[in-house]
Amino acid sequence: MERPSSNFEAAGTLAMETLATLGLSGSMGQSASSPPPSLLEEADDEVTPQQRLSHIVHTIEQDIIPRLLRSHADVRAVRQATRQAAARTGPPEPDAVEEATKLVLTGTEDGWAASIDAQLARGVSVEDIYIRLLAPAARELGRLWDEDLVSFTDVTLGVGRLQRAMRTLSPAFDQDKNGGTDGRRVLLIAAPGNGHSFGLMMVAEFFRRAGWDVVCDTSGDASDPVRRVAADWYDVVGISVGGDDQLAWLTAGLARVRDASRNPAIGVMVGGPVFSRDVNPAGTCGADCVVTDARLAPEVAQDLMCSRSGRLAAAA
Repeated sequence: MERPSSNFEAAGTLAMETLATLGLSGSMGQSASSPPPSLLEEADDEVTPQQRLSHIVHTIEQDIIPRLLRSHADVRAVRQATRQAAARTGPPEPDAVEEATKLVLTGTEDGWAASIDAQLARGVSVEDIYIRLLAPAARELGRLWDEDLVSFTDVTLGVGRLQRAMRTLSPAFDQDKNGGTDGRRVLLIAAPGNGHSFGLMMVAEFFRRAGWDVVCDTSGDASDPVRRVAADWYDVVGISVGGDDQLAWLTAGLARVRDASRNPAIGVMVGGPVFSRDVNPAGTCGADCVVTDARLAPEVAQDLMCSRSGRLAAAA
């Protein structure tokens, strides 16, 4: 390849190669706002490298960029229409939660999978299946366990089926993912001794779809939030509390999390079954906020991250 004779020609060559890579080079000189073709047909000695580059920049600004923006708007419109159609379809039927709970406890794998497929066939959105079917079924399993109506083995197998369903639906759920992570990082972790992992996994799904980099630790007894935040940078940490016996850990534990964190402005969210019943404990445990709805968690975390960083900057 002949070496360009100037920086202008080099820049022009790079721009043309980039447009060709995008499959857009054919649009050069074809838009209504582009300079007339006669300008390009002049003798080489009458068209300077500066003019060539100016023409390329003009075409990119007046033709290529508007086309890309229109294309992006079309994608957004399709996604919005899909969400609206799902909203019109509505959530699962009222008895679907009861049926789902029975299926995960006593049904077959095929029967459980078929029930999820039936909801999708009705046009129920994956988000509604998450929030209005899987999550309530998990809570119902917890209630049955608390009242000694099912065995530990039954609950374990049932939650396993719910988790497999969520993993199967995850790729479809992520289709509405909002771009890249932009550096936002959240740690979702169970309080020491908390064996309730399903809700935490669902919250992680919503954070990923919102474009966060997510680290999710559901190890329960082996989890150590203090060690985690001391080892890596996180903007927000979300801690799931499963029972009243873990509230005693929160006050001292969250103070240690803040002291150990590599991010001095780390935001602390708490959630879990305890706070679904009573949100008052958050006021005394040192958390910034309580989140009991997985759908709202990313938005709350974003606001929390901004407000804490702002307060830290103002205090500096």
